[in-house]
Amino acid sequence: MNTQAPNNQGEQEIDLVQISKKISAFFDGISTSIFRGIQFFIHNLKVISLLVVIGFGVGLFLDKTQKQFNNEIIVKPNFESVDYLYSKIDLIQSKIQTNDTAFFKAIGIPNSPKITKISIEPIIDVFKFVNNNEQNLEVLKLITANSDLKSIVNEKTTVKNYPFYSIVFITNGVLKDEQTAKALLNYFNTSPYYSKIQKRQLANIAQRIKENNQLVTQIDAVLNNFSNAQSAGYQKSDKLVYYNENTQLNDIIKTKDGLLRENANLKLELIIADKIVKENSVVINILEKEAIEGKLKFILPILFILIYLLTYHFKKFYQRHSEIEKINKLQS
Repeated sequence: MNTQAPNNQGEQEIDLVQISKKISAFFDGISTSIFRGIQFFIHNLKVISLLVVIGFGVGLFLDKTQKQFNNEIIVKPNFESVDYLYSKIDLIQSKIQTNDTAFFKAIGIPNSPKITKISIEPIIDVFKFVNNNEQNLEVLKLITANSDLKSIVNEKTTVKNYPFYSIVFITNGVLKDEQTAKALLNYFNTSPYYSKIQKRQLANIAQRIKENNQLVTQIDAVLNNFSNAQSAGYQKSDKLVYYNENTQLNDIIKTKDGLLRENANLKLELIIADKIVKENSVVINILEKEAIEGKLKFILPILFILIYLLTYHFKKFYQRHSEIEKINKLQS
């Protein structure tokens, strides 16, 4: 007769009873922990309430006072002054870190609100990088042949070849006007070396415009002579020897068109080149959004309670083990 089956059934029943007891003990432990937690909060209600009030008050104060604002200036460095501009930004950042108030006062920047950080980044635009510049286009083709375009446009050697740059400075308060931005721009544009280059460049542009205008006037005179000759019924003459072919006339018209286009670009360049670092736009008082922005009044009460709980349990742990150590010493 086989007695193994009843034995296995009995063992399974015992295992189920043990599992049931363990599950019951687990939930009893959770219930006990919850009860002790409630009991702890009831016994320490005054302390916890005080911590919540203090944390909320401090958090509310910090939420209102510890705000930072981004201020952005978009600029175009002229006369190959990108490295010069980067060095100026680095200098200002070092003065911020050393809290050199005399330096900022000297360049016309008030101490309140205070600049806490300044940085510069290129406005990456590959199309403007290669626009009307065959050399930049060839370099980009050569580099991207063996590399990723995205990594190339952000490389240190490339970032200083874009036309526009974003200067961002952070303040710990609201700026009343654009005076701080203007003071920074004035500081960037104070350079004897680049002022000389600017003066010569502007003179060269003005001279080029004047010469182009003279050429356009000469072309207009030639075209008028040709038009008058055509209206008089002449097909060819000694004066019109240059225009015996339509292609020659088209070349002259194209030359005039090119000169006019060049002058239009040069006149725009005159406007842009009136400063070493030309501002494109200035935007101030952009509230910086952070992950904890406006939430400190909720975070600090929880943080204070957690610190109190850790301190309380650490104290209990220390006292318990101190008593055990004393008992062990007495027994020995």
